[in-house]
Amino acid sequence: MIDIKLIRENRDLVKENIKKKFQDEKLPLVDEVYELDIKVREVQTKADNLKAEKNKLSAEIGKLMQAGQRDEAEKIKAQIANDGSEISALEEEQEALTKQIKEKMMIIPNIIADDVPIGRTDAENVEEKTFGEAKVPSFEIPYHSDIMASFDGLDKDAAGRVSGNGFYYLMGDIARLHSAVLAYARDFMIDKGFTYCIPPFMIHSDAVDGVMSFAEKENMMYKIEGEDLYLIGTSEHSMIAKFKDQILNEKELPITMTSYSPCFRKEVGAHGIEERGVYRIHQFEKQEMIVICKPEDSEEWYDKMWNYSVELFRTLDIPVRKLVCCSGDLADLKYRSCDIEAWSPRQGKYFEVCSCSNLTDAQARRLGIRYKKEDGSKEFAHTLNNTVIAPPRMLIAFLENNLQEDGTVLIPEVLRPYMGGKDKLIPKEK
Repeated sequence: MIDIKLIRENRDLVKENIKKKFQDEKLPLVDEVYELDIKVREVQTKADNLKAEKNKLSAEIGKLMQAGQRDEAEKIKAQIANDGSEISALEEEQEALTKQIKEKMMIIPNIIADDVPIGRTDAENVEEKTFGEAKVPSFEIPYHSDIMASFDGLDKDAAGRVSGNGFYYLMGDIARLHSAVLAYARDFMIDKGFTYCIPPFMIHSDAVDGVMSFAEKENMMYKIEGEDLYLIGTSEHSMIAKFKDQILNEKELPITMTSYSPCFRKEVGAHGIEERGVYRIHQFEKQEMIVICKPEDSEEWYDKMWNYSVELFRTLDIPVRKLVCCSGDLADLKYRSCDIEAWSPRQGKYFEVCSCSNLTDAQARRLGIRYKKEDGSKEFAHTLNNTVIAPPRMLIAFLENNLQEDGTVLIPEVLRPYMGGKDKLIPKEK
């Protein structure tokens, strides 16, 4: 949520930002908020004047009573009662107007960075840099689900019978590999100075509305029937919401946390659920990172965070690239974002495995996360998030890039302690 001062002082900037995101249907909201804001301040001024008058009249009652002017005192009491009723009505009106403003402000997107490429869809995202040599081997690489099946490691048929499409059973060495990369990613981030966290996997609706836009909520979140609880789509949601309505001490910042969680997503939209493999599914597990920091530090942390992703994937012998997200591909709370995409030698192209975002103070405003500065003033913090690793999707890249012609899969040295010392996986038929 943006600062309402932007709408008071520079509506054209807010409207131009909406146009850059190709959300012209939201343009009327800016003028609507502007007019409502004028009205709510007028109502507040009127209420404040009445309160001042009421206090002044209240002080006169005692003097009139002491002077024996009871009739005059009773007239003033009646006036005070009338003023009290009017003040209550004005306060109710102000509350209703403020609610309308907040509802509309929650829909207006965050201001994006000046250097964000302008584009309508993710097809217009821009490759910035590649890391590692993207190779295509001389032998044919099977589809990832077939690689997993060669280790008796994937059963989607049974999952379909038990849970439906979009679920899976991972078994044996593939399940162990899944857990190993999560454990390695956890320790990788702890070594970077992040505090490890296992957060709640369900959160209240006010926390959901604080961490994400309404459109994302509808397309992603599963609601628990009969309760004010949602299953998280990523642990970023509950990690950031941990600081909801808190005033932090400036000396506490930055707060850097990394968390493990299962993630649940409806995946409503154009992409849908993958029928055969495990690329786009309803349930997965993830290691995530978040940062809460001072505004002047958020861009530096953004660069650190996406670079951590690159470093991590390169230690697993997976080539990656940084893809800068264009304006139309940015969720409403994002100031800037980039995807780290892993190389798929089978497809001969990259695919998304991490998403790093700087949300500036948009998320903090929705959640009420502020910090107290040395001079006693309070300011909204900046929040950032990034995927550390998200199997089973990243297992696709891992298996394809470490697959050998004989069907074995090499285990990079950094991962071997988490795999019982194994240096490779051997298919069952071997």
